[in-house]
Amino acid sequence: MQGVGYHGRKSMNVSSGNQKKIETRICLSCKMKFLILVLLSGSVCAQTYIPRFDIQGHRGARGLMPENTIPAFIMALDSGVTTVELDLAITKDNQIIVSHEPWMSASICLSPQGDTIKTKDERKYNIYKMTYAEVKQWDCGSMGNEKFPQQNKQTSIKPLLQDVIVAVENHIKNFTRYEVDYNIEIKSLPEGDNKVHPKPEVFSDLVYNLLDQYLPLERVVIQSFDFRVLKYWHEKYPEVRLAALVENKNSVEENLTDLGFVPSIYSPYFKLLTREDVKLLRTQKIRVIPWTVNEEKDMLSMKGLDVDGFITDYPNRAAKFKRTLNIKPKGQK
Repeated sequence: MQGVGYHGRKSMNVSSGNQKKIETRICLSCKMKFLILVLLSGSVCAQTYIPRFDIQGHRGARGLMPENTIPAFIMALDSGVTTVELDLAITKDNQIIVSHEPWMSASICLSPQGDTIKTKDERKYNIYKMTYAEVKQWDCGSMGNEKFPQQNKQTSIKPLLQDVIVAVENHIKNFTRYEVDYNIEIKSLPEGDNKVHPKPEVFSDLVYNLLDQYLPLERVVIQSFDFRVLKYWHEKYPEVRLAALVENKNSVEENLTDLGFVPSIYSPYFKLLTREDVKLLRTQKIRVIPWTVNEEKDMLSMKGLDVDGFITDYPNRAAKFKRTLNIKPKGQK
């Protein structure tokens, strides 16, 4: 079974603190679609350095930049992540945007008039009932996020998925030189079908069709708490790796039985994970990537459980333990 970070990454002068293996692989750009071929044209194929530990930038790098925005994903790349993690929503005109909620969050978004909204009213601003032209009038960055005081406040819109991919791939080509994975969450619930998002089949097909135009699918992971989504991808798009997101207190065996197949990745809330869980998942060759690990002591604790990586709002903290790529700041040689 293939896992995150083991898919022929291209790298030039990039090393990882936990690096133990160097391989030369076939350049993935040869298989990429036309637009990305243009973006990534040039001599970027060299020895490939494959990290054994997968640091995923949660919503880009939410602790440092407005979540799920292009600046957040660029910050994640510069912090040395091996995977960018993001969430999707669908607009009225079937545009795929990057957003954690399918509505405008009162905690981070200002109206087109620059006004705050009340938490009790936020679901009235349903993205599934708005065109993208309407969505991009909202500023979801300049008010910051009180839960993340280190976050850089700046005017930010909810971007289109395709624009995020183009920006990330351009930054890889011109600077970081490491082909990260994309861990993409399809956010849905049965009670939200056709109200705040399409049904899983429609949602999934929209996402697949776009990704197939912009990325090699070996760099994509689809994750979801909604096992309906994962079951659909498993049946229709078996070539795509899947991650089961878990926040319930059921056993690993119960959750896998409910899912009905062996996923590439098991991704639980980190506080629910035990050493026995990791050992059990290892026997089934399932990689373990818990979420969302932000405190340094918890990062060390998770590494001690022998997980395969973790999702974090602070990839810069993971860098302290030499768990990220050694990306030099701009201007340094």
